[in-house]
Amino acid sequence: MATKSEIEKKNLTGKASSLFSGLTEQQAITTLKLDGPNELQADEQRTMATIVMEVLREPMMALLVAGGIIYFLLGDIKEAILLTTLACFSIFITVWQEMRTEQVLHALRNLTSPRALVIRDGDRKRIPAREVVCGDLMVLAEGDRVPADAIILQNHDLEADESLLTGESVPVLKVEATQSDAVENQHPGGNLQPWVFSGTLIVRGSAICEVTATGARSEIGKIGLSLGSLDRAPPRLQVQMRHLVRIFGLIALVVCTVVITFYGIFRDNWLDGILAGIALGMSLLPEEFPVVLTVFMAMGAWRISKARVLTRRVTAIETLGSATVLCTDKTGTLTENRMSIAELVLPDGRQHMLDSGQNLGEECRQLAAHGILACTLDPFDPMEIAFHDLTPMAFPSGHPGRGNWALVKEYGLTAELLAVTQVWATEAGSNYSASTKGAPEAIAALCHLEESKAAGIRKLSEQMADKGLRVLAVAQANHSGTMLPDTPQDFAFHFLGLVGLADGLRPEVSDAVAQCRSAGIRVVMITGDYPATALAIARQAGIADVNDEVITGRALAGMDDEELAGRLASVHVFARIMPEQKLKIVDAFKSNGEIVAMTGDGVNDAPSLKAAHIGIGMGARGTDVAREASSIVLLDDNFGSIVQAVQLGRRIYDNIRKASLFILALHLPIAGLALVPLAFSLPIVLWPLHIALLEMIIDPICSLVFEAEEEEEDIMRRPPRSPEEKLLPKPLVIWGIVEGAMALVITGGVYFWGIAYGYPDGEIRALTFLTLILNIFILVLVNRSYSVSMFQAFLKPNQTFWIVVAIVFVLFLIIFMWPAANEILLFSPLEIEAFVMAAIAPAILLAISEFMKLLFKPTRGY
Repeated sequence: MATKSEIEKKNLTGKASSLFSGLTEQQAITTLKLDGPNELQADEQRTMATIVMEVLREPMMALLVAGGIIYFLLGDIKEAILLTTLACFSIFITVWQEMRTEQVLHALRNLTSPRALVIRDGDRKRIPAREVVCGDLMVLAEGDRVPADAIILQNHDLEADESLLTGESVPVLKVEATQSDAVENQHPGGNLQPWVFSGTLIVRGSAICEVTATGARSEIGKIGLSLGSLDRAPPRLQVQMRHLVRIFGLIALVVCTVVITFYGIFRDNWLDGILAGIALGMSLLPEEFPVVLTVFMAMGAWRISKARVLTRRVTAIETLGSATVLCTDKTGTLTENRMSIAELVLPDGRQHMLDSGQNLGEECRQLAAHGILACTLDPFDPMEIAFHDLTPMAFPSGHPGRGNWALVKEYGLTAELLAVTQVWATEAGSNYSASTKGAPEAIAALCHLEESKAAGIRKLSEQMADKGLRVLAVAQANHSGTMLPDTPQDFAFHFLGLVGLADGLRPEVSDAVAQCRSAGIRVVMITGDYPATALAIARQAGIADVNDEVITGRALAGMDDEELAGRLASVHVFARIMPEQKLKIVDAFKSNGEIVAMTGDGVNDAPSLKAAHIGIGMGARGTDVAREASSIVLLDDNFGSIVQAVQLGRRIYDNIRKASLFILALHLPIAGLALVPLAFSLPIVLWPLHIALLEMIIDPICSLVFEAEEEEEDIMRRPPRSPEEKLLPKPLVIWGIVEGAMALVITGGVYFWGIAYGYPDGEIRALTFLTLILNIFILVLVNRSYSVSMFQAFLKPNQTFWIVVAIVFVLFLIIFMWPAANEILLFSPLEIEAFVMAAIAPAILLAISEFMKLLFKPTRGY
């Protein structure tokens, strides 16, 4: 094993000692060819062509395209063009959103270190991390991202942040390997281990390590491979919509066949029968349902992106509103993933809680000052950074190390002494000040404290740990003379006190958790951190109560699936959990019928993110593997954005439901006006072109009003939707039928009124069509909200509503005032009394609908 002087000499010359000559270049090339590059197998980036094919394979979109082709083959060119244009528009919106998502994700790729420092042929050289092979000697230093799994051969105070693999917020101390350390026993997590792992971060010290695993064989790679065996749950809304489309399509086919047969047999007019059948079939075909689903989802993803939430799979939007359990990681998700000093405790037990800008007493100032002096001058370790944050309070005139004091010696962490000691030469020159910090028991031993005092310190540190704090002790010693002791034990240290460090709760978390609870969403913490720390953070966040229990990974390992499922109802915190156990917890919640959302940022979260109904990855601090496994990504890592996403998800689902109900109600008067004249041998009102105009232009335009509709006032006070709940439950279906029937009766009444007054066919057709359009507009107004009246809903801001009003008014002018349009649509000019009658009819529908809304209360469907 090389000595420290050899390592220092190597650092100066760039040459390694003979004990660390490393592989030869030829050996490395051969190994690289055999094992492949050191990189994770990422999902192939989706191209525009791939996304288009995925969209076209969706049954909803395929129906739109196929419908356009069928109409074209039947010779209905206008209908074919309209339908195909609408399909292309929907495809464009979806492709644009998906491509934008892929581009953002591509820009976020930053997991692995791009370069690695290795020793080959006795020389140190930097190579691309993907070229690192098994057997390579890596040189690691503070700030490096570890490029591959390795065993430590030479160590100098190495500490690594392994939170991406374990969830632990505190860096772990590393030691040199011994003869008994076998590669097959390596695992992340825990202090005093001789292994480092790909993707983790070196926060202190340096080391020389031998690579033991690369690429898919590393701990990160194993997790990545496990994702391939997980399948996402099919989107429930899409399944329901397919079922709805099949029902409507079957009804349309049966009715169309009956009408054609009826005309051919009883009227001996097969051509009129075919035209009438096509018109009636078009009135029943649900072209709008796939349009609403596709466009609302794509536009919903765009709206959610404005809240800094990236939707990787638009189908996740529908599930957001029905989430019943939110499983969240702690480190970096609930907490800031940065340490801060929360509490100072003096030897006599007096506590000092730190607040921003609060002045320190002299004893506390000395405690903080010597804690800072025990840190490196420019730290990378998050705990040492936390100490340096107190510099303005501890040293009002500035850190003495940047003045006349000089660092002359450092005693590093060892397995035998978990403490760091730094010796500074003071201004006097021959006088030295030694500052040390470390584990309370180690510092107590350095201070040679009596057992009673050491026991008191242990009790104080345990009390602090119960509050979720990471506890360090600080001591100080003065030394005179020209020679410094060989070990820290030879200093006469004076115990100064304890320091409590915390990975602080994000400021928005408590409110976000409270809103989740009010929305009926249960929040559960699943972390790799220690139980006391996890429970303390959970209590601060409002996730757990004082008496709540914690299930640890060890206890979980002894439970079968049935026992775990039975315990889930009373547990809100899981601690010291391994990655595969997170997946087990998510699966247990799913088996209990819960709709599970899972947040996470680490590689260890990826399997559970993919297995959950809604995987919520972190965009800023999260790993590439976690983001790839997620269905939505929080670009700003703001936990509060989850609540916004849930609220938007519920709003989008509500608006899809409102639009679907509007479409259902609308089809009744259209189908009725197409069927009644055929049944009673009366003048035909709606030919295929009229129905195409209604269903391809007016209906979709009106549906956009619902897409932009604001959420209902009680949207975050409702319980989550049942996973088995239908898009249109029975109460709302009945309401839609009642609405549609009323519109049919009132419009049909105007139709029969025109016949009774002896209007020509052209005027009857124009009058009935105008009345139908106005009634459609009333249906839009009535269905904008089910919790308030139409007049209250009218005051709710909705810019799209006014745009639609303007468009419909322009269409009205074109259809009824332009002679060419009158000729194409077979309309005749209307008399004044006809316009008056067309205006009275929707007013009647409005009054009846508002009265029925109060009695019927369609909100029961929500």
